[in-house]
Amino acid sequence: MANLKEIRNRISSVSSTMQITSAMKMVSAAKLKKAQDAITAMRPYSDKLTELLQNLSATLEGDSSSKFAEQREVKKVLLVAITSNRGLAGAFNSNIIKEVANRTKNTYANQEVSYLAIGKKANDAFKKTNKVIANKSQIFDDLTFDNVSEIAQMLMDQFIAGDFDKIEIIYNKFKNAATQIVMAEQFLPIVPMKGEANVNVDYIFEPSKEEIVEQLIPKSLKTQLYKSIRDSFASEHGARMTAMHKATDNATELRDQLKLTYNKARQASITNEILEIVGGAEALNN
Repeated sequence: MANLKEIRNRISSVSSTMQITSAMKMVSAAKLKKAQDAITAMRPYSDKLTELLQNLSATLEGDSSSKFAEQREVKKVLLVAITSNRGLAGAFNSNIIKEVANRTKNTYANQEVSYLAIGKKANDAFKKTNKVIANKSQIFDDLTFDNVSEIAQMLMDQFIAGDFDKIEIIYNKFKNAATQIVMAEQFLPIVPMKGEANVNVDYIFEPSKEEIVEQLIPKSLKTQLYKSIRDSFASEHGARMTAMHKATDNATELRDQLKLTYNKARQASITNEILEIVGGAEALNN
């Protein structure tokens, strides 16, 4: 059995760790509320913009398709991996890294795959492959629509230039504080509409329908990327809050076990000392 000093040191160490994890949990909980409100408020706008774009696109003639919808033979693929800049968030980052690696190995085994890292963890995971075209981890220092729009514009320009034939976004979709869903969404070319659009809506177009769609598509793509990063940002704080909550509970349980072990060891030590005193007294009497 470990001596009393070692057990006391372990109790002190676990107690310090428990204070840190508890503080991190409270910080993440406070940040989660703001991030959750932001993504919840944005989703209806994003969904409505997509719906409007689909309704308009469905009424266009086949020869008026957008340059962003051009379907090419897929030879070069870009995977946009959205992670966080920090760890201690459970499986939040590893799930994205595993999904990107899985799609690289299986889905796009016969294509040339490159990566765009949004988050230091993604950059650290894939930089050794020498296929990371850019690291945009600094976006989380000032997460605004304008800053994200620059990244989206860069992706659109590279697609039009033919640098990539397909671009996908891999991120964690926020469901609740304890649940994040790994999503793989096609960014470019534009995904063909599934089902039938509400083509009977009576719109009045000014200017032309084609010009409106050409303006809506870049805006919709920028909004899609911004929503994905916002989703990931909220998911990060939810995952970290949950992880720190579990860590605090585990530290509390370990501390209680160590205290019980310490008390048993102390009791055994006192009993031994009493026996030694009694034995010494008996020896003197004899």
